[in-house]
Amino acid sequence: MNFTSIYSKYATGTGKRVEVCYNNDCKSAMKGEREFLSLLRFMKIAYVTDSGTGRSISDLAEDGIISLPLQISDEARTYQDMENYTHDDNYRLLEEGHVLHTSQPSPGLIEECFTSLKKQGVDLIIAVPICNGLSGTISTMTATANALNMHIITLDTYVTAVVQDYLIHFIKKSFEEGKNDMEVQVACQEVIDSTNTLVIPKTLDQLVRGGRLTPMAARLGKLLKINPVLQINKKTSGRIDTLEKVRTFRKALDRGMQEMEKDGVNDGDPHWNVTIAHVNNVTQAEELYHKMKLRFPSAKIQIIHLCNAVAAHTGLGAICLQWFREAE
Repeated sequence: MNFTSIYSKYATGTGKRVEVCYNNDCKSAMKGEREFLSLLRFMKIAYVTDSGTGRSISDLAEDGIISLPLQISDEARTYQDMENYTHDDNYRLLEEGHVLHTSQPSPGLIEECFTSLKKQGVDLIIAVPICNGLSGTISTMTATANALNMHIITLDTYVTAVVQDYLIHFIKKSFEEGKNDMEVQVACQEVIDSTNTLVIPKTLDQLVRGGRLTPMAARLGKLLKINPVLQINKKTSGRIDTLEKVRTFRKALDRGMQEMEKDGVNDGDPHWNVTIAHVNNVTQAEELYHKMKLRFPSAKIQIIHLCNAVAAHTGLGAICLQWFREAE
């Protein structure tokens, strides 16, 4: 969440022209930025995310948050995620062996949404969408707001799923409680810095179908019983990278818990939030849950369905682990 760059791109709302800069040498710009930030508490703000949260559009609407659907396509049609496309739909298409592709929310839908918000008198859009490393959603939202001459602040979580949902709610609650903008910014950054996500596919079939792995590499992996442990976080710039390759799926899950320990999830801090997200593999997710409760007794641990936009690529049986330290 970069308030300085946002201020540099958009008017302050006071009608005063100030010098644009990106460092502390431009005192007039920094003063103007502070003026802009001081107006946040008086602005009409819209909070926007997308279906990467894994939650339905109606659920988020009840919380006063707008969620735009990511798009998932098979060979015949395009679906609007969490609008006319559920987890069960995703599982069915995966079981049938379809090649699934994912993309950002329709640019036309983003424009329609932002135009409506402008007509409603919204002064500022705060958006926490799927990360830049996985999607162009942040860029499209920013360009759309710019074209409509609207203020927008976007936050790159360097991932998606639960932390995305947590942060849009945290930001909304914090501003509604009148918290200082810098306090909110620092808290969000601390959450992002603590976040790590591991993706552990059970089979390599869907990675082959989607062209992310060659058939020969997949056959070799099956022969040697190799399971990749993939990671995505700030260090990987929000892109999926290989953490390690291990023998068997269960060992890959154990490797995930080792990584959690490395990040300090077993330090007794009750602020750790841990999610086991599965792709129609609730049995092994529950087994892992019980192991984690013993190994990380102070952490909050939950089991959910993996968001469709990621599950479409990992395939059936996959388990993802995501953990972060909640703001105090």
